[in-house]
Amino acid sequence: QVQLVESGGGLVQAGDSLRLSCVASGLTFSRRTMGWFRQAPGKGREFVAAIDRNAGSTYYADSVKGRFSISRDTAKNTVYLQMTSLKPEDTAVYYCTTSSLYLLSAIDTSYDYWGQGTQVTVSS
Repeated sequence: QVQLVESGGGLVQAGDSLRLSCVASGLTFSRRTMGWFRQAPGKGREFVAAIDRNAGSTYYADSVKGRFSISRDTAKNTVYLQMTSLKPEDTAVYYCTTSSLYLLSAIDTSYDYWGQGTQVTVSS
């Protein structure tokens, strides 16, 4: 049974930083592309970042490029999203996801398992 469990969300002020973590189980982590999406109230799910199985390539949404960084630790079956210079528009539920595909996709249907999400709220 595949499980993705996110943690690290919270309430912060604009300009602050947060690091989200996602621990994966029930799959071969080293063979999986990992990603983060987010969903703000009243909006659709939005791609944030993805990282390939070797941590050699990353891909970011334009809205977070230069502020967010995705990384992974294969020994811990964990993927991270380091978020800096947070803005109120970053407020959303953040979801960890995984794909068996090699490509780094911004399309949510490319991913086959999802976590329950962690809330990030940025106050102005």
